[in-house]
Amino acid sequence: MDYRFLGNTGVRVSELCFGTMSFGAEADPDTSAAMFRRCREAGVNFFDTADLYSDGRSEEILGELIQGCRDEIVLATKAYFPTGNGPNERGSSRYHLVRAVEASLRRLGTDRIDILYLHRFDERTDLRQTLRAVDHLVEQGKILYPAASNFAAWQVAKSLGLQAMHDWAELICIQPMYNLLKRQAEVELLPMAQSENLGVVPYSPLAAGLLTGKYTDGDPDEGRLVGNDLYRARYGEPTANRGAARFVEFAREHGYDPVPLAVRWVASHPAVTAPIIGARNVEQLEGSLAAADLKMDEALRSEISDLVPAPPPATDRTEEQAGHGFGAR
Repeated sequence: MDYRFLGNTGVRVSELCFGTMSFGAEADPDTSAAMFRRCREAGVNFFDTADLYSDGRSEEILGELIQGCRDEIVLATKAYFPTGNGPNERGSSRYHLVRAVEASLRRLGTDRIDILYLHRFDERTDLRQTLRAVDHLVEQGKILYPAASNFAAWQVAKSLGLQAMHDWAELICIQPMYNLLKRQAEVELLPMAQSENLGVVPYSPLAAGLLTGKYTDGDPDEGRLVGNDLYRARYGEPTANRGAARFVEFAREHGYDPVPLAVRWVASHPAVTAPIIGARNVEQLEGSLAAADLKMDEALRSEISDLVPAPPPATDRTEEQAGHGFGAR
């Protein structure tokens, strides 16, 4: 397992981050513990959760598991989505964030959260209010580093500008969706992260399992695309299925397991710090962990990238990619 610097923090994290969304849901406490131990054996020191996952049970289970190694891991959680039925038990208001962080600290059984992601951009709260609240939590020592998940590039840039203007603790990394079938992050988010030296910790490298081959081989009885409307909406378009089929065929023709190949493709982008891998059990986990041992050069990455259409450039001036523009300096 290699370790990479997380943005400009000086903190080194494993090249794979383990996401614990399955803890307390598909994975019971014993299975969760087995996956945690296997990750630690493999050298993973970066773990991701959220207050939303399993109604807080994911944080509770992870909190129990880290007690013997808390100072050896980098712990990330998130806040924004509803954690109860009350009108203020959601969003990125100072009112909610303070309570959300304090509740996460209790569930995790720790005195600080290393990375707190704003789980989504809150259009109903003044961004300055949100960022000042996060800065206050940093001042209190309850969180070490602020971060953003599911933000657009302009939302990250605006946040960084406000934080620099007011000398508030700045975002140190982003968590976008990114995989071979969802490449929008390449247009603005990843170049912005490279320009600003932000860490990038993408989620869904396997496209909810679509890139594993289990859906192209038949109709599985379980999986996120079987029983979850959110994931069916996200990956239900025919182009996603066609792209996944081409990828799985390419992987097998060239002697690769599709799972580690898909994860390594995400990890091989120069802006990416550590993809988030997840699993329901140890057997499923092994495929993603194998990505740490798979090498990918530029030629292989380019071959895989060509299996699906690349997103258009931010300006939509596709003619420039074909060499028909007015030139550059």
